[in-house]
Amino acid sequence: MFNQHAKWLKVTSRLPWRRKIASLNYLLASHVWRQDHNGFSHQDPGFIDLVANKKAEIVRVYLPPDANCLLSVMDHCLRSRHYVNVVVAGKHPAPQWLTMDAAVKHCTEGIGIWRWASNDQNVTPDVVMACCGDVPTLETLAAVSILRERLPDLKIRVINVVDLMKLQPQTEHPHGLSDPDFDELFTRDKPVIFAFHAYPSLIHRLTYRRANHDNIHVHGYKEEGTITTPFDMTVLNDLDRFHLVMDVIDRLPQTGDKGVYLKQQLKDKLIEHRQYIDKYGEDLPEIRHWTWSPI
Repeated sequence: MFNQHAKWLKVTSRLPWRRKIASLNYLLASHVWRQDHNGFSHQDPGFIDLVANKKAEIVRVYLPPDANCLLSVMDHCLRSRHYVNVVVAGKHPAPQWLTMDAAVKHCTEGIGIWRWASNDQNVTPDVVMACCGDVPTLETLAAVSILRERLPDLKIRVINVVDLMKLQPQTEHPHGLSDPDFDELFTRDKPVIFAFHAYPSLIHRLTYRRANHDNIHVHGYKEEGTITTPFDMTVLNDLDRFHLVMDVIDRLPQTGDKGVYLKQQLKDKLIEHRQYIDKYGEDLPEIRHWTWSPI
C-alpha cells in the first residue's frame, strides 16, 4: 500500500489541476531496540530502506532523539502536504535532551552539532560521534561521557541527525546538505563513529559520494537478538556505549596506554553485563539509571 501511494503522489504532483492532499504520516513507535516482549514481530527496521528508495520529492524520514523533538517533527508532518513522512520514535520512557525551543531549532535544521555534549570548540575534533535515532542517541551520549571522563584530552564532536535525508547530497534530495556543509560538520579526514537506528548499509548508501565516506564507521542493527533486555539488544548488535568507545580507541592511536586499559575495562564490563542479566533478567543499575551530566 505504501508503494502504491508513493507512486500515486509522484504522478499526481505533476498534474497542475489536482490539489495537493494531506501527507501520509507513519509513526513507528514499536521498534527493533525494545524486544522485552515483542520478539521477532518488531525485529526489522528495513521499512526505512524501502522508503528511502522512493522518489526524493515524495519521501521524508525523521528520527527524533527525544519527546520535544518528536513534537516538533509531528507538528511539521501534520501541516505538510503530498509527502509520505516516516517518523521513528519509541514509546518507552527515555531521556529528554533538548528544551522545546532548542528542539524546534534542531528539527528545523534537521542535523546539527550538539555543542553542550561536544568539547571541540575552536579546535579540530579528533573524532566525530554521530547518532540518528532515540536509542543510538542515548548510547552515543553515554559513550561520549565515558570518553570525556577517561580520555579527557580527546576532542569530540557530537552530531545528531533528525532528518535522515540530510545525509544525501542536495543533488539527490531537496533536504540534502551541500558538500561544503557536510564537510564542515563531519570533517574531511577524521573518524566518524555513526550510531544508527536501522541497517548500517543505508548510511553508507546515502553518504558514499562524500569526501570523508571512507572514515564513516556505522553501528546499527545486524540481525542479532530476540526477546532480551533493552541494553542487551544494543550489545548484541555492537551499538552499545562500550562498543562505541572501543571503536574510538581502535581508530585513534593517540589514546595510547590509557586507551588500552580503558578498552580492557570495557570488555570486562560487557562480561559483567552478561552475567547480571542472566541472573536478574534486567540491565545493570548503572545502565538503567544512567543520566547525562556535564563533565
